[in-house]
Amino acid sequence: MQTAQANQRRTKILATLGPATDADGVLDQLFRAGVNVVRLNFSHGDPGGQAKRAAAVRAAAQRVGAEVGILADLPGPKIRIERFAQGKVALKLGQRFDLVARVDAPLGDAAQVGVSYLGLPNDVKHGDVLLLDDGLMQLQVESVEGERIVTTVLNDGFLSDKKGLNKQGGGLSLGALTERDKELIGIVAKIGVDFIAVSFCRNAEDMNEARRIARGHGCDAALVSKIERTEAIENLAEIVEASDVVMVARGDLGVEIGDAELPGLQKKIINESLAQNRVVITATQMLQSMVESPIPTRAEVLDVANAVIDGTDAVMLSAETAAGAYPVKAVEAMARICLGAEKQFEFKSDFEKAPRNLGRADQAIAMAAMFLGEHVGARAIVAMTESGGSVGYLSRFRSSAPIYAFSRHDGARRRMAMMRDVYPIAFDSRGLAPLEAAREVLRLLHARTLLETGDRVVFTSGDHMELHGATNTLRLLQVGDGGKAEGLGEL
Repeated sequence: MQTAQANQRRTKILATLGPATDADGVLDQLFRAGVNVVRLNFSHGDPGGQAKRAAAVRAAAQRVGAEVGILADLPGPKIRIERFAQGKVALKLGQRFDLVARVDAPLGDAAQVGVSYLGLPNDVKHGDVLLLDDGLMQLQVESVEGERIVTTVLNDGFLSDKKGLNKQGGGLSLGALTERDKELIGIVAKIGVDFIAVSFCRNAEDMNEARRIARGHGCDAALVSKIERTEAIENLAEIVEASDVVMVARGDLGVEIGDAELPGLQKKIINESLAQNRVVITATQMLQSMVESPIPTRAEVLDVANAVIDGTDAVMLSAETAAGAYPVKAVEAMARICLGAEKQFEFKSDFEKAPRNLGRADQAIAMAAMFLGEHVGARAIVAMTESGGSVGYLSRFRSSAPIYAFSRHDGARRRMAMMRDVYPIAFDSRGLAPLEAAREVLRLLHARTLLETGDRVVFTSGDHMELHGATNTLRLLQVGDGGKAEGLGEL
């Protein structure tokens, strides 16, 4: 008999919620199709509406029996132009067009428009190129005259209300956390989200500040750094170190850096994240055509597969699920592509590159568990965990064996839902000795046909299983008749 492991997808799917997912029953379908984490984009909608979506997520996940995390994506200091008197204007190559950095800037026309960032005149100089509407409209700075930036239009096109603005090559001085972001951290803490994404972070201090604010509100959500500014690339190692999760935010990053540099930078960010034992998400326009089409393009299939083969933990859908015509089909397509790519993946952990002189027992146990599992042909790694910390280390070693993570804490299981190769399962180990817990969870996995009689299993736990960071025991077990655990050895 083939176990259910054969069809398990290792790469996780993150889906953005929006109007297309609000209809009755859609969330249930998304979770059955394979969504592991949902994204609430606080750049759109009001906090009250997002809180209702979060409550709907919790209810749908319980109905479906899925562990689904919630990520709150903060707006960050997105620079936008203000509104036009007629909603949009046509600009011509070579014409003058001014940006007015003033609170009382008049409604825009074909000659000028206001900008939301009043400090912009201090950050630009003659020759700089400003990119609007994801680079579709380009302006070259000619001069700065007080609050007015005089530019020359570099291409024909239309410009409409509230379009984003980037500076080619980066260099804008505004910080990552606006006053609104700081307020929103308090709001999402009350909602009870599992991840908080910091937009346009520049350095480690941006992440540290977000963490301090979140913890001050009693929120233990994992902090996600969105890499989308030139400055973030320059400070990549320190940002990754200060983060729990890293997102390759390819939209604004591609605008600032340029499309030609983006593929190499994606690989660089993924590699740095994995090297520092951080979870990593690849995002933006992965299946963009599915906003309007029921099937993805071949180029999109290759894009998603490439990210999977590079080792990303999760792939993200944005407008495809938030506002697209086929949100469930987009998730189903993403799941198929991930499974197909994983079949081509060579599951070989390079233990020569593993860190030495480990200072934590749970890190050492994790590395030993994956080494043992690979060399004895283990069918699964089973971890008893409180916070999910030891499981995070386990998931950094790519292995053919899935990782079943048992925890009694809802938050820990939902945070582990983002980790590649990890399948979180609810289990209360209180009152059980480690070996008793091992017998129980192996029986459970056998009953779910995730393990068969005779399978070898590597089991990690702590002598005191209710303590955080207490993983210090490694066992090699074999599944006996009826799912009974038969001991083969202990470290």
